[in-house]
Amino acid sequence: MCARGVSAVGSVRGEDVAQVQRGRVDEQAAGVVTAFGRQLKLLRVRAGLERPEFGKRMGYSADLVASIEQGRRIPQPQFIEKADEVLGAGGLLVALKEEVARAQYPAFFRDMARLEAQAVSLHVYGALAVPGLLQTEEYARTVFTMRRPLLDEETIEHRVMARLVRQEIFSRTPLPTLSFVIEESVLRRPIGGRDVLRAQLEEVLLHGQRRNVEIQVMPTGGIEHCGLGGPFTLIENREGRRMAYVEVQQNSHLYIDRPEVRDAEEQYGILRAQALTPRESLAFVEGLLGET
Repeated sequence: MCARGVSAVGSVRGEDVAQVQRGRVDEQAAGVVTAFGRQLKLLRVRAGLERPEFGKRMGYSADLVASIEQGRRIPQPQFIEKADEVLGAGGLLVALKEEVARAQYPAFFRDMARLEAQAVSLHVYGALAVPGLLQTEEYARTVFTMRRPLLDEETIEHRVMARLVRQEIFSRTPLPTLSFVIEESVLRRPIGGRDVLRAQLEEVLLHGQRRNVEIQVMPTGGIEHCGLGGPFTLIENREGRRMAYVEVQQNSHLYIDRPEVRDAEEQYGILRAQALTPRESLAFVEGLLGET
Protein backbone atom coordinates (compact mmCIF):
# COMPACT_ATOMS: atom_id res chain seq x y z
CA MET A 1 0.00 0.00 0.00
CA CYS A 2 1.31 3.43 -0.91
CA ALA A 3 2.62 5.64 1.91
CA ARG A 4 0.54 8.73 2.54
CA GLY A 5 1.78 11.76 0.59
CA VAL A 6 3.87 14.35 2.36
CA SER A 7 1.70 17.15 1.07
CA ALA A 8 -1.39 15.50 2.53
CA VAL A 9 -0.28 15.94 6.14
CA GLY A 10 -2.88 18.15 7.77
CA SER A 11 -0.64 19.88 10.32
CA VAL A 12 3.08 20.40 10.52
CA ARG A 13 4.88 18.99 13.54
CA GLY A 14 8.30 20.51 14.12
CA GLU A 15 9.74 23.37 12.08
CA ASP A 16 7.35 25.18 9.77
CA VAL A 17 9.11 27.40 7.27
CA ALA A 18 6.00 28.43 5.34
CA GLN A 19 6.20 32.03 4.18
CA VAL A 20 4.62 33.82 1.24
CA GLN A 21 6.43 36.03 -1.26
CA ARG A 22 4.68 37.75 -4.14
CA GLY A 23 7.08 39.29 -6.60
CA ARG A 24 9.63 41.39 -4.72
CA VAL A 25 12.42 40.91 -2.24
CA ASP A 26 10.89 40.90 1.26
CA GLU A 27 11.85 43.32 4.03
CA GLN A 28 14.47 41.08 5.64
CA ALA A 29 16.19 40.33 2.33
CA ALA A 30 16.03 44.01 1.34
CA GLY A 31 17.83 44.86 4.58
CA VAL A 32 20.69 42.51 3.73
CA VAL A 33 21.02 43.90 0.21
CA THR A 34 20.88 47.50 1.46
CA ALA A 35 23.55 46.82 4.08
CA PHE A 36 25.81 45.26 1.49
CA GLY A 37 25.35 48.25 -0.82
CA ARG A 38 26.27 50.71 1.92
CA GLN A 39 29.36 48.69 2.83
CA LEU A 40 30.40 48.55 -0.83
CA LYS A 41 30.05 52.33 -1.18
CA LEU A 42 32.03 53.01 1.99
CA LEU A 43 34.87 50.80 0.79
CA ARG A 44 34.80 52.36 -2.68
CA VAL A 45 34.94 55.90 -1.29
CA ARG A 46 37.72 54.90 1.13
CA ALA A 47 39.68 53.57 -1.84
CA GLY A 48 39.26 56.94 -3.58
CA LEU A 49 37.40 55.53 -6.57
CA GLU A 50 34.51 57.20 -8.37
CA ARG A 51 31.79 54.88 -9.65
CA PRO A 52 32.89 55.02 -13.31
CA GLU A 53 36.49 54.13 -12.44
CA PHE A 54 35.43 51.38 -10.04
CA GLY A 55 33.01 50.01 -12.63
CA LYS A 56 35.76 50.01 -15.25
CA ARG A 57 38.08 48.01 -12.99
CA MET A 58 35.25 45.62 -12.20
CA GLY A 59 34.06 45.23 -15.79
CA TYR A 60 30.59 46.58 -14.97
CA SER A 61 28.79 49.82 -15.79
CA ALA A 62 28.61 52.71 -13.34
CA ASP A 63 24.81 52.43 -13.43
CA LEU A 64 24.94 48.81 -12.26
CA VAL A 65 27.35 49.76 -9.46
CA ALA A 66 24.94 52.51 -8.41
CA SER A 67 22.02 50.07 -8.38
CA ILE A 68 23.93 47.69 -6.11
CA GLU A 69 25.13 50.45 -3.78
CA GLN A 70 21.57 51.75 -3.45
CA GLY A 71 20.19 48.29 -2.68
CA ARG A 72 18.10 48.15 -5.83
CA ARG A 73 19.94 45.18 -7.34
CA ILE A 74 21.27 41.98 -5.79
CA PRO A 75 24.94 41.39 -6.71
CA GLN A 76 26.03 38.02 -8.05
CA PRO A 77 28.75 36.02 -6.23
CA GLN A 78 31.38 36.83 -8.88
CA PHE A 79 30.70 40.57 -8.46
CA ILE A 80 31.17 40.30 -4.69
CA GLU A 81 34.43 38.37 -5.02
CA LYS A 82 35.82 40.79 -7.60
CA ALA A 83 34.78 43.86 -5.58
CA ASP A 84 36.46 42.47 -2.47
CA GLU A 85 39.67 42.04 -4.48
CA VAL A 86 39.56 45.41 -6.27
CA LEU A 87 38.81 47.34 -3.07
CA GLY A 88 41.26 45.40 -0.92
CA ALA A 89 38.43 44.60 1.48
CA GLY A 90 40.25 41.65 3.02
CA GLY A 91 37.20 39.40 2.94
CA LEU A 92 34.69 41.89 4.38
CA LEU A 93 32.47 41.70 1.30
CA VAL A 94 33.01 37.99 0.68
CA ALA A 95 31.84 37.32 4.24
CA LEU A 96 28.42 38.65 3.23
CA LYS A 97 28.20 36.55 0.06
CA GLU A 98 26.08 33.75 1.50
CA GLU A 99 23.52 36.10 3.07
CA VAL A 100 23.32 38.18 -0.10
CA ALA A 101 22.85 35.03 -2.19
CA ARG A 102 19.98 33.88 0.02
CA ALA A 103 18.27 37.24 -0.54
CA GLN A 104 17.76 36.25 -4.19
CA TYR A 105 15.32 33.53 -3.20
CA PRO A 106 11.67 34.07 -2.30
CA ALA A 107 11.17 33.96 1.46
CA PHE A 108 9.42 30.60 1.45
CA PHE A 109 12.44 28.92 -0.22
CA ARG A 110 15.28 30.61 1.65
CA ASP A 111 15.78 27.96 4.35
CA MET A 112 15.54 25.17 1.79
CA ALA A 113 18.23 26.81 -0.35
CA ARG A 114 20.59 26.75 2.62
CA LEU A 115 19.83 23.10 3.40
CA GLU A 116 20.16 22.12 -0.25
CA ALA A 117 23.58 23.76 -0.58
CA GLN A 118 24.88 21.74 2.38
CA ALA A 119 23.14 18.43 1.67
CA VAL A 120 25.02 15.16 1.22
CA SER A 121 22.03 13.66 -0.59
CA LEU A 122 18.93 15.01 -2.34
CA HIS A 123 16.08 12.99 -3.83
CA VAL A 124 13.56 14.98 -5.87
CA TYR A 125 10.14 14.06 -7.27
CA GLY A 126 9.22 16.47 -10.08
CA ALA A 127 5.55 16.36 -11.06
CA LEU A 128 4.85 19.85 -12.41
CA ALA A 129 8.03 21.09 -14.09
CA VAL A 130 11.61 19.97 -14.57
CA PRO A 131 13.23 20.24 -11.10
CA GLY A 132 15.06 23.54 -10.60
CA LEU A 133 18.47 21.90 -10.21
CA LEU A 134 18.16 20.49 -13.74
CA GLN A 135 16.71 23.55 -15.48
CA THR A 136 18.45 25.47 -18.24
CA GLU A 137 18.57 29.25 -18.01
CA GLU A 138 15.90 29.72 -20.68
CA TYR A 139 13.58 27.09 -19.22
CA ALA A 140 13.90 28.71 -15.77
CA ARG A 141 13.23 32.15 -17.23
CA THR A 142 10.11 30.84 -18.94
CA VAL A 143 8.87 29.26 -15.69
CA PHE A 144 9.26 32.53 -13.78
CA THR A 145 7.78 34.60 -16.62
CA MET A 146 4.64 32.43 -16.61
CA ARG A 147 4.14 32.74 -12.85
CA ARG A 148 1.02 34.50 -11.62
CA PRO A 149 0.73 37.03 -10.08
CA LEU A 150 3.25 38.46 -12.54
CA LEU A 151 6.83 39.02 -11.40
CA ASP A 152 8.62 42.18 -12.53
CA GLU A 153 11.57 41.79 -14.91
CA GLU A 154 14.23 42.47 -12.29
CA THR A 155 12.78 39.86 -9.94
CA ILE A 156 12.65 37.33 -12.77
CA GLU A 157 16.35 37.85 -13.49
CA HIS A 158 17.20 37.54 -9.78
CA ARG A 159 15.29 34.27 -9.56
CA VAL A 160 16.90 32.87 -12.71
CA MET A 161 20.42 33.68 -11.52
CA ALA A 162 19.66 32.26 -8.09
CA ARG A 163 18.43 29.03 -9.69
CA LEU A 164 21.62 28.73 -11.72
CA VAL A 165 23.76 29.36 -8.62
CA ARG A 166 22.02 26.43 -6.93
CA GLN A 167 23.38 24.16 -9.65
CA GLU A 168 26.88 24.56 -8.25
CA ILE A 169 25.91 21.54 -6.15
CA PHE A 170 26.82 19.34 -9.13
CA SER A 171 30.48 20.34 -8.91
CA ARG A 172 30.76 20.47 -5.15
CA THR A 173 33.38 18.40 -3.31
CA PRO A 174 32.67 15.85 -1.96
CA LEU A 175 30.02 15.01 -4.53
CA PRO A 176 26.50 14.71 -3.09
CA THR A 177 24.19 11.85 -4.08
CA LEU A 178 21.36 13.16 -6.26
CA SER A 179 18.34 11.41 -7.75
CA PHE A 180 15.27 12.64 -9.61
CA VAL A 181 11.98 11.03 -10.55
CA ILE A 182 10.30 13.15 -13.25
CA GLU A 183 6.87 12.74 -14.77
CA GLU A 184 6.83 11.93 -18.49
CA SER A 185 4.25 14.68 -19.00
CA VAL A 186 6.74 17.22 -17.63
CA LEU A 187 9.34 16.19 -20.21
CA ARG A 188 6.80 16.44 -23.04
CA ARG A 189 5.36 19.83 -22.09
CA PRO A 190 6.88 22.42 -24.50
CA ILE A 191 7.28 25.21 -21.96
CA GLY A 192 8.87 28.14 -23.79
CA GLY A 193 8.57 26.46 -27.17
CA ARG A 194 10.25 23.64 -29.05
CA ASP A 195 13.81 25.02 -28.89
CA VAL A 196 13.63 25.61 -25.13
CA LEU A 197 12.28 22.11 -24.57
CA ARG A 198 14.94 20.53 -26.76
CA ALA A 199 17.74 22.31 -24.89
CA GLN A 200 16.15 21.24 -21.61
CA LEU A 201 15.99 17.58 -22.64
CA GLU A 202 19.65 17.75 -23.64
CA GLU A 203 20.45 19.18 -20.21
CA VAL A 204 18.61 16.33 -18.50
CA LEU A 205 20.65 13.84 -20.51
CA LEU A 206 23.93 15.55 -19.59
CA HIS A 207 23.12 15.50 -15.88
CA GLY A 208 21.93 11.91 -16.11
CA GLN A 209 25.40 10.87 -17.21
CA ARG A 210 27.04 12.16 -14.03
CA ARG A 211 28.35 9.47 -11.68
CA ASN A 212 26.50 10.87 -8.68
CA VAL A 213 23.17 11.53 -10.43
CA GLU A 214 20.33 9.16 -11.29
CA ILE A 215 17.33 10.32 -13.29
CA GLN A 216 14.18 8.25 -13.72
CA VAL A 217 11.05 8.91 -15.76
CA MET A 218 7.60 8.06 -14.43
CA PRO A 219 5.71 6.89 -17.55
CA THR A 220 2.26 8.32 -18.12
CA GLY A 221 0.99 4.90 -19.23
CA GLY A 222 1.76 3.21 -15.91
CA ILE A 223 -1.26 1.83 -14.07
CA GLU A 224 0.35 2.25 -10.62
CA HIS A 225 1.46 5.59 -9.23
CA CYS A 226 2.47 6.37 -5.66
CA GLY A 227 3.10 10.09 -6.10
CA LEU A 228 -0.37 11.52 -6.61
CA GLY A 229 0.01 13.67 -3.50
CA GLY A 230 2.38 15.98 -5.37
CA PRO A 231 6.10 16.84 -5.64
CA PHE A 232 8.53 16.77 -2.71
CA THR A 233 12.23 16.59 -1.90
CA LEU A 234 14.16 14.43 0.57
CA ILE A 235 17.27 15.94 2.15
CA GLU A 236 20.06 14.47 4.25
CA ASN A 237 22.57 16.84 5.86
CA ARG A 238 26.18 16.28 6.92
CA GLU A 239 25.09 15.20 10.40
CA GLY A 240 22.96 12.41 8.94
CA ARG A 241 19.66 14.15 9.71
CA ARG A 242 16.93 13.47 7.17
CA MET A 243 14.19 15.92 6.24
CA ALA A 244 11.37 16.24 3.73
CA TYR A 245 10.49 19.48 1.95
CA VAL A 246 7.16 20.22 0.28
CA GLU A 247 6.33 23.37 -1.68
CA VAL A 248 3.04 24.36 -3.29
CA GLN A 249 1.49 27.71 -4.26
CA GLN A 250 4.30 29.76 -2.63
CA ASN A 251 3.91 27.95 0.67
CA SER A 252 6.46 25.51 2.01
CA HIS A 253 6.78 22.99 4.81
CA LEU A 254 9.95 21.42 6.12
CA TYR A 255 9.22 18.14 7.88
CA ILE A 256 11.80 17.10 10.45
CA ASP A 257 9.91 14.64 12.68
CA ARG A 258 10.82 11.05 11.90
CA PRO A 259 7.26 9.71 11.19
CA GLU A 260 6.57 12.25 8.41
CA VAL A 261 10.05 11.90 6.94
CA ARG A 262 9.81 8.10 6.98
CA ASP A 263 6.49 8.29 5.11
CA ALA A 264 8.13 10.44 2.43
CA GLU A 265 11.09 8.07 2.16
CA GLU A 266 8.75 5.11 1.72
CA GLN A 267 6.80 6.97 -0.92
CA TYR A 268 9.95 7.90 -2.85
CA GLY A 269 11.21 4.32 -2.73
CA ILE A 270 7.98 3.07 -4.28
CA LEU A 271 8.06 5.84 -6.89
CA ARG A 272 11.53 4.73 -7.98
CA ALA A 273 10.33 1.15 -8.24
CA GLN A 274 7.36 2.18 -10.39
CA ALA A 275 9.41 4.44 -12.69
CA LEU A 276 11.64 3.43 -15.57
CA THR A 277 15.18 2.48 -14.56
CA PRO A 278 17.89 5.15 -14.97
CA ARG A 279 19.19 3.47 -18.13
CA GLU A 280 15.69 3.11 -19.59
CA SER A 281 14.94 6.70 -18.63
CA LEU A 282 17.93 8.17 -20.47
CA ALA A 283 16.99 6.14 -23.53
CA PHE A 284 13.43 7.47 -23.20
CA VAL A 285 14.66 11.09 -23.06
CA GLU A 286 16.81 10.46 -26.12
CA GLY A 287 13.67 9.25 -27.88
CA LEU A 288 11.83 12.44 -26.90
CA LEU A 289 14.69 14.46 -28.35
CA GLY A 290 14.19 12.66 -31.62
CA GLU A 291 10.56 13.75 -31.62
CA THR A 292 11.22 17.46 -31.01
